[in-house]
Amino acid sequence: MTDTPIDLSSQNVFDIMHTTRAMRRLKPDPVPDELIVKILDAGLRAANGGNSQTWHFVVVKDAAIKKAVQAWYKKAFDEVSGPRYADSAPPPGSTADKYPRQHGAVEYLTEHYHEAPVWIVACIKHGDSKPVRMSGASIYPAVQNMLLAARALGLGSTLTTRHMLFAEEADKALQLPAGVLSYAILPIGYPLGKFGPVGRGKLSEFVSFDRVGQPWDALG
Repeated sequence: MTDTPIDLSSQNVFDIMHTTRAMRRLKPDPVPDELIVKILDAGLRAANGGNSQTWHFVVVKDAAIKKAVQAWYKKAFDEVSGPRYADSAPPPGSTADKYPRQHGAVEYLTEHYHEAPVWIVACIKHGDSKPVRMSGASIYPAVQNMLLAARALGLGSTLTTRHMLFAEEADKALQLPAGVLSYAILPIGYPLGKFGPVGRGKLSEFVSFDRVGQPWDALG
């Protein structure tokens, strides 16, 4: 499928998966509530542990809340993510020419994070229990469903988790009650750029057969 042109107007789920790029440059134009409702409804269809549905989604439009969180998001970039990007090699599927453009988009989002017209904050209601390694399994499938739904509706977004480098401070800025923790923020808006094939390495680089490191003949 990756060797043939993709129809960007297609509603085929595989075409949507292959073109759900991280859209970090978004217009500030309002997004109709009915589209956000569709995205949220797609999230609710996702797999989650025991179908316990301990997730909670906060739709944020309040400019003051977004700006308060953006301050921690930027601090995390300045102190952690930015230096790491500057020193890292291009990931699989990218090139030395393309990677700086990704850096630029990341920096743009960092500065304009709060200007996205709508955020969806994906949370888990832990109550008195502590998060464990498997906790994300009950929220990240919903996040991916919402990203795909946004793409299908012509809206741009990207999975952001950097605020969790200052999780306590960011959750306080989000005014989350005790026992509710954020796991991702999806800034949503109409994209300034265009959708297109996502940049990834070859499948054979990431898949083993029976044991890690053992090639699978089916991949050629």
